[in-house]
Amino acid sequence: MELLDITEKALEKELCDHCLGRMFAQLGHGLTNDERGKALRVYYSMDKTDEKKVEVPESSDDCSVCGNIFEELDPFASLIVEEFEDLEFDTFLVGTRIDPEIEENEELLWTELNITTSEPIKSELNREIGKRVFDNIDAEVDLEKPEMKGILDTRFDAVEIEIAPVFIYGRYRKLSREIPQTRWTCKKCWGKGCDYCDGKGKLYETSVEEIIGEPLKEMAFGEDFTLHGMGREDIDAKMLGNGRPLVMEIKNPIIRDIDLEELKKEIEKDDRVEVDSLSFSNRDKIVEIKEATADKTYKVKVEHSKEVDRAKYKKALHSLKGTKISQRTPQRVSHRRSDKVRTRELKDINLERYDGKISELVMTCESGMYVKELVHGDDGRTEPNLADKLGVRCEVLELDVLKVHY
Repeated sequence: MELLDITEKALEKELCDHCLGRMFAQLGHGLTNDERGKALRVYYSMDKTDEKKVEVPESSDDCSVCGNIFEELDPFASLIVEEFEDLEFDTFLVGTRIDPEIEENEELLWTELNITTSEPIKSELNREIGKRVFDNIDAEVDLEKPEMKGILDTRFDAVEIEIAPVFIYGRYRKLSREIPQTRWTCKKCWGKGCDYCDGKGKLYETSVEEIIGEPLKEMAFGEDFTLHGMGREDIDAKMLGNGRPLVMEIKNPIIRDIDLEELKKEIEKDDRVEVDSLSFSNRDKIVEIKEATADKTYKVKVEHSKEVDRAKYKKALHSLKGTKISQRTPQRVSHRRSDKVRTRELKDINLERYDGKISELVMTCESGMYVKELVHGDDGRTEPNLADKLGVRCEVLELDVLKVHY
């Protein structure tokens, strides 16, 4: 069907100017669909000299496609503006849900007229309502990653708000050997509270995640929080030095402009955790730190079953330095991790202190090294290991992470 025939047949339908113009939305720029529809009616109403004539009706008061939904643009926009009123954001986007019958009407019309130059009705509604919202709030439109999204259900005049999380990057130091990095939900009651967890719903009193997340949630008036860390240390290990990189995610925040200096002060009221280098970030940073493979430097306090000659000790350490260590999944984590063999490099190891049965070692390892198993051998699951090299049993008394090389 020629474009002229399609246009004339479209003009014969009971359509509003929006729905008429939208059928030819891809054929020109500089006009809204409403203006395009009006222009078509004017053009085809003019007296022509050719043989083909078309009776051009006025814009329909009962559009066969949309039922004149576009007459509600201003009230629709007002509903979204009202919902946005008490929220803090710099960028936004508008979305809509419409009656499936309207979309079906549009599809049937396109099929009947073999239309290939149209724009979906939801696209026009989103744009036109969005323009009106923009005129009434102090924020910019962001089509990719808006901080706020208002989704209007046109059937019920209801607005659903989607608030993008706030992401804050930083580093944390864990100064306690008694708290985990993240919340440990009780697996018997899944957080509801039971005899096993003393009604707490979790296995530890608190965590780094909660010590940082609770004041952040309070300042942002958020609903919940999640700590995304670059790896994790054992519960009984301290995280010292420059700290471990993390991104805190706050879900559904009402306030986005958080005073990070004040946040640091609130967090450090708990002397078990310190934070540094706080800055606003984004979801991409989570991917970056999760995929990073940073070396780590540790200080390890070791007890030996009997005294070892210092020269022999240093020789053993020298033989381990720069070695590829083969580690089968440790027994202590085998219940939650797949059984496989990993190879990691021990890049450096030095004896800092030794008094016969107690030694302190500082070592730098490739990311993913099981340090405790490197020391005691894990019944032969880690090879080579310090215990075998020394010929004595070794037990890790303390483990501290001194640096994450990132």
